[in-house]
Amino acid sequence: MRSATIRRATAIDVPAIVALLADDVLGAGRESLAPEALGDYRRAFREIDANESNTLLVAELEGVVVGTLQLTIIPGMSRRGSRRAEIEAVRVASTLRRRGIGEALVRDAIDRARGQACVSIQLISHVTRTDAHRFYARLGFATSHVGMKLML
Repeated sequence: MRSATIRRATAIDVPAIVALLADDVLGAGRESLAPEALGDYRRAFREIDANESNTLLVAELEGVVVGTLQLTIIPGMSRRGSRRAEIEAVRVASTLRRRGIGEALVRDAIDRARGQACVSIQLISHVTRTDAHRFYARLGFATSHVGMKLML
C-alpha cells in the first residue's frame, strides 16, 4: 500500500471529515451525516481554518480522505510562558486502520508542534478506546494526568 499524503484540510474535505468522525462507535452517536447538519460543520471548519493556532489535517490515499486530526497550539503562562500542543479528533477510516495512516498523521502533528516551539504535546482519549491508548503509548505518549470533562 502506498503511504498516505498528510496535508492541511480544505473546505472541500468537510463532508469526508464528518464521515470519518461518524465512522466510530462514539462518533456514530454524536455526529450527524444529515444534509442539514453540514452547514454546522462548514461553519466550524471556517472558524478552525481562520485561527492560526489551529490546523485541521487530513490523510489522503489516491485522492480520497482517509484520516483526520486537529492540532491546536496553546500559549501558556506556566513553564516560563511556553507553548504546548493538543491533538484531538483523530480518526482513520475503519477499513484502513493498522496501516500506518494514524501514525503518519500523529507524527506530522508532532513535527508541526516542534516547529512551533511547543514544549509538549497532549491529547485525551475516551477511557473505552483501549486500542487507541496502546497506539498512543507506542508513539511515546505517556499516561501522566487525569482528564476531566464537564459537558456544557
